[in-house]
Amino acid sequence: MSTAMNFGSKSFKPRPPDKGAFPLDHFGECSAFKERFMECLRDSGYESGACRQRAMAYLECRMERQLMANEPLEKLGFKDLIDEKSEAKPEK
Repeated sequence: MSTAMNFGSKSFKPRPPDKGAFPLDHFGECSAFKERFMECLRDSGYESGACRQRAMAYLECRMERQLMANEPLEKLGFKDLIDEKSEAKPEK
């Protein structure tokens, strides 16, 4: 006897992830950015907060080379780092 009850047998319809799929970096175009980020993680005892600048640079590299969809960095959680960059720039 089966323990599962099937009420109406609705079929599951999979849907793609919200951000969609993105291609792998087959040609290693952003591998230098990735290696710097991984080195930072190792040096900081895998404390990701200490490596956010490098994570942002890696994502920018991927977006520039169409390895992921262009997203505003603010939406990716880097608003505070962008604000720091704009404050550090001298005004003309």
